[in-house]
Amino acid sequence: MATTIPPPHPNPKLPGLQLPPSSCDAHCHIFGPGAVFPYAENRTFTPPDVSKDDLRRRHDFLGIERAVIVQSACHGTDHAALLDALADGAGRYRGVALVTSATPDAEIARLDAAGVCGGRLSFLPHLGPSPSPEGVEAVIRLIRPYGWHLGLHVAGRGIIELADLIRTAELPVIIDHMARVDVHDEEAAETLLRLLDTGHVWVKLSGADRLSTAGPPYEDVAPFAGRLAAHAPERVLWGTDFPHPNVGEMPDDGVLVDFLGRIAPTDALRRRILVDNPTAVFGFRG
Repeated sequence: MATTIPPPHPNPKLPGLQLPPSSCDAHCHIFGPGAVFPYAENRTFTPPDVSKDDLRRRHDFLGIERAVIVQSACHGTDHAALLDALADGAGRYRGVALVTSATPDAEIARLDAAGVCGGRLSFLPHLGPSPSPEGVEAVIRLIRPYGWHLGLHVAGRGIIELADLIRTAELPVIIDHMARVDVHDEEAAETLLRLLDTGHVWVKLSGADRLSTAGPPYEDVAPFAGRLAAHAPERVLWGTDFPHPNVGEMPDDGVLVDFLGRIAPTDALRRRILVDNPTAVFGFRG
């Protein structure tokens, strides 16, 4: 039975940190609205409606101009809501699709033409069965000709278990939410750092609330996130994860923006994370 999840924070604080022009939220979602874009029958969670207009209003409030909209598992492989948002975004949005080994090449081509630039695979049980190694290879073969990246959603020690596959993948790989590791697990941290050293792996410094055991303002996560940013500033990204599906305590997006100032303390580093790196890896123009 699908779990009903709560809506995003209704009144986030105005961030104290002013973001540079053309800043990109590298990880966010839209939900429906369900009356227009129905949710998948086999979904594992039922979200509140959070439309493309809701997303735009939140970004305007935070000072974000660009975004990468990641297809939510609640919509399955029906990308209608994502495609609608991409068309409306007029170049300020890029998309990440949910792809399986059964996805037709014609569908990849259609999504690519609409502004999709990556395919995401999840290895979290609450979002459905994880793909097999053969399934992962099949997806890589599907998306590689289009120049897409492979997005991976893992948690715990999943980054260690998938390290060899990531290391040998012949396309860009982007790890969501700092791999959702235990920030005190040095083996997992070192694995992620060594993967960044390969030159084809990126990591999103998103989901601090998911990694934290202390709660806002997530000071227990700041040293780990800052370590990633300092280690490979040219291969880190940042995102809100709005509207925050399947979280414990709903985070305040203003607090998450200010957390970025804690882990990227200079204007130059923030510009690299928010503007230069997303432009390079997601193909934004201008």
